[in-house]
Amino acid sequence: MAQKIAGRSRADVAEDIPREGLTGALRRGSVKKNVAAIHVSGKLTLLQRKLSNVLLLNAYDHLISRPKHSIDARTLCLMIGYNSNDMETLKASLRSLAETVAEWDMLDQKGRQEWGVSSLLSYAKLSGGVCEYAYSPALAEKLHDPKVFALINLNIQRRFTSGHALALYENCFRFVRTGSTGWWPIDLFRRLMGVEDSAYYESFKQLNAKIIKPAVAEVNKTSNILLTPDFRKMGRVVTEIRFLIKENPQLAMFEIDDGEGSRSSPVYLRLIALGVGDRLARQWIAEHGEPYVTEKLDYVVGQGAVASPVRYLSAALRDDYGAPAAPEPSPEAVEAAARRQTAAEAQAKAEAE
Repeated sequence: MAQKIAGRSRADVAEDIPREGLTGALRRGSVKKNVAAIHVSGKLTLLQRKLSNVLLLNAYDHLISRPKHSIDARTLCLMIGYNSNDMETLKASLRSLAETVAEWDMLDQKGRQEWGVSSLLSYAKLSGGVCEYAYSPALAEKLHDPKVFALINLNIQRRFTSGHALALYENCFRFVRTGSTGWWPIDLFRRLMGVEDSAYYESFKQLNAKIIKPAVAEVNKTSNILLTPDFRKMGRVVTEIRFLIKENPQLAMFEIDDGEGSRSSPVYLRLIALGVGDRLARQWIAEHGEPYVTEKLDYVVGQGAVASPVRYLSAALRDDYGAPAAPEPSPEAVEAAARRQTAAEAQAKAEAE
């Protein structure tokens, strides 16, 4: 299943989710993930992980008030970037979610340690082009009231081609404000990546080469955060790992909303008229702000006909091209201005007397 998604072209997967036709929570574009929910899903494939996030987003507003939820199957496939003609793979993924055990170990509302277990989905069915599903009451309560959560951007998750990379992103993103995940025992990290039962990955050399390095590379290339792994050793043996985290300024465009706000602004319309594409226009506005982009637009227009206005504007934004300085006034103009000022002051004095 993961291989089918990975085989699609990067451009197909990278397109933003169209908001037209989406309603309610699906227009929100990001989903809260409870710490427990993030930590137990390490064994999910890439497709199953994406599916789980979209189902949670769709149900989130009514997790407690409704015993079951539904979503159009083709809309569901659209939001995970999947070929909706293959319903058998979708069925297999839903079956896997129903068979996957979620386990949480956290403090309850009274500060007591609480352990629990539940399937990720209590049931799922496809009928008449609609996917119906439900969560167990205990898991729904945990998912709806996360004490610590991350906002998983669904446009970002569609870009991932590796389940390990997406799992790493989910587990690191909620720490972006603190700058570090803190130290994780290597055994816990193996569990988060879903490889705790693999004898092959008991070797840190293999774990680093096949899981850590590729996952970090994809997160840094694909998402809105940059990760740097750090290791702690006992003798020659790596016993703990942490990830240093900072925002990825090159991919600030992923923080853009559904586009309705920026698309209605005058500067956006000017950019489009100049020949700038929709995504690039929104990226420039998000990165530089409307006043700065407007200033550089005015500068480019003031240069007259140029061979490539968009390329020239890109350089102006990057290198902070300035508008040409106003010419120095002539001595005659300075003298004339002084005479006008003197006359105005004399008139004001006469009127005051």
